[in-house]
Amino acid sequence: MIDDLKGDESWRMFRIISEFADGFDKLAETGPAVSIFGSARLEESSPYYQASVKIAERFVDEGFAVISGGGPGIMEAANKGAVKGKSIGLNIELPHEQVPNPYQNEQLDFRYFFTRKVMFLKYSMGYVCMPGGFGTLDETFESLTLLQTGRISKMPIVLFGTEFWQGLVDWMQQQLVSKGLIDQSDFSLFTVTDDIDAAVATIVAHYRASHREK
Repeated sequence: MIDDLKGDESWRMFRIISEFADGFDKLAETGPAVSIFGSARLEESSPYYQASVKIAERFVDEGFAVISGGGPGIMEAANKGAVKGKSIGLNIELPHEQVPNPYQNEQLDFRYFFTRKVMFLKYSMGYVCMPGGFGTLDETFESLTLLQTGRISKMPIVLFGTEFWQGLVDWMQQQLVSKGLIDQSDFSLFTVTDDIDAAVATIVAHYRASHREK
């Protein structure tokens, strides 16, 4: 029985390595890209869905690839807006909700969340975080943590939708800053906006400035 468990773990290790290798190989020539996160449950009638389409279109016009989680909702909106450019979907195997959307022209499939997250982080110049549930919050806070601790290069994180995000920002101010759990300066790690132009310009300006420095 123990030997069987060891064998299962060995095969799991090889599957993980395979996912990393496949992702690195397929995304190596991506060029500048932005990731758009958000709920799988928001439908086409949602103003956030519609804004995601427009944001993705704008990034394609600026020469960026757009990366989404590959599923429905906001992910679909991002790929839909980017379909005339490089529209990348990083799909994850889930028992429900995750059905690949039809607007991806480059699709990768993942079994493990953590290998998928590495691809988002490695190949994105910035994040646009739309309203979403646990998955969106997880991706948002992981990126903030890595930025805060200097584990990834500086990049802009845009929280789009003041009505959705401001309550969380206020809570962080009241509970985290006031108790010394984070610094006031950590609020510079992200931008909250309802402005599509501002969301796009924040990331494009960062990319151009960092590119000039190189």
